[in-house]
Amino acid sequence: MRISLWSRVLAGSGAVALAGAAAVNGTDREVKAPEAVTWASHVAPIIRSRCEECHRPGSIAPMSLTNYDEVKKVARQVKQRVQSRTMPPWHIDKTVGIQEFKNDRSLTDAEIKTIGDWVDGGMAMGDAKDLPPAATWPDPKLWQLAGSMGGQPDLVVKSKPYTLAPKGQDKWWRPQVDVPITEPRWVRAIEVKPSYPMGRRVVHHVLTSLEQPEKGITNLASSAEHAEHGGPMSAGLFMEWALGKVGEVFNADAGKLLLPGAKIRWEVHYYAIGEEVPNDEVELGIWLYPKGYTPKYRTILNFWNVAAGSELDIPPGQKTMTQNFVVLRAPARLENFQPHMHMRGKAMMMEAVYPDGKREVLSHVNNFQWNWHVNYIYKDEAAPVLPKGTTLVFTAWHDNTAQNPNNPDPEQWVGWGDRTVDEMAHAWVDVTYLEQADFDRIVAERKKAKESRAATSSP
Repeated sequence: MRISLWSRVLAGSGAVALAGAAAVNGTDREVKAPEAVTWASHVAPIIRSRCEECHRPGSIAPMSLTNYDEVKKVARQVKQRVQSRTMPPWHIDKTVGIQEFKNDRSLTDAEIKTIGDWVDGGMAMGDAKDLPPAATWPDPKLWQLAGSMGGQPDLVVKSKPYTLAPKGQDKWWRPQVDVPITEPRWVRAIEVKPSYPMGRRVVHHVLTSLEQPEKGITNLASSAEHAEHGGPMSAGLFMEWALGKVGEVFNADAGKLLLPGAKIRWEVHYYAIGEEVPNDEVELGIWLYPKGYTPKYRTILNFWNVAAGSELDIPPGQKTMTQNFVVLRAPARLENFQPHMHMRGKAMMMEAVYPDGKREVLSHVNNFQWNWHVNYIYKDEAAPVLPKGTTLVFTAWHDNTAQNPNNPDPEQWVGWGDRTVDEMAHAWVDVTYLEQADFDRIVAERKKAKESRAATSSP
């Protein structure tokens, strides 16, 4: 696809630039007019690849954007949303920190300009023969990871049925169910799937915690400890789901461990929508490594509070900042960064303070949107690899002013709570703890690769 960065020549004058002849060093040379931005050639490929996944019939978005007529009706709204980087849902600060992600769905500056130029230039259709081919999207009722994982999940664990009343306060459904395994098995991918279509409308988020009778920690770095309590780390959270996240595929050298007797403790956050939703279930799909295979590392999903309980105190009409600090008890590779806040959440940053005192921004979500909980998954070569003793600094900002369009009531004093009208600040980070020798090897390999790239690019 070729994206034109021109809008139109002599905008607003009604003049049309014509091809002509110009004398250059005494030689006539043809000068061509800039190509007009059209739906068929320039805008449709962007919308199809970045927006249509959600903006299509039967999906989660409130409007369909699958053709020229649909987009033209809301074109100025589309322009505003992409220019503010509210949509597509990718809200990370592009000026600092790591910028290499496996799941980057953001628009480039050139793509945003193309959409703006098309809207301002009159929204020309162009030639239909230049349209991109129709997209094929997976059935939302089916497992979304099945294609990339080579088939259906090896295990499916369901929450117990819950009937949601048409009206009432938010509900938190916390059943416990058994995991049907009889021998230790390692997990290579997990997907959480609310029911379709009603479950997608009433489920705000899902937490699944793994409870199993562990004796010690298998495949966890020998010096790794629970960062908050200083003791051995438990199996902890298994997977979390919120709008913007499907599941997780672990690196080829890592996974999660299931043991006989394991149980999943669910927390399903429901909210009423004006009609009853009977016997709703959420499904947990689990893809396993082959029997007998043990990955080198064990990945732990950390649920780090940036502010909780009395620490979160947001006066009416004010903006606040809170921080928390976590010391890594072993060398570690961070696989992702996922902020979680509610309606007054505005930004969250993760920094590393190294043992030598150096401080570095790893990731900064500076445009947090409470109804999108995007999991920013680092590319393998970019995932931060940190030495033992590194302090992770988490900073969260909340905006309780009338200028926050998501604020339900700027006159309320807000504290910590589970409801969306309350607040919280969590950082969800998958951590793969490493032995010192593995850490040293990875650092050396990355240094060598960096030097090789520098040598190749030098004149």
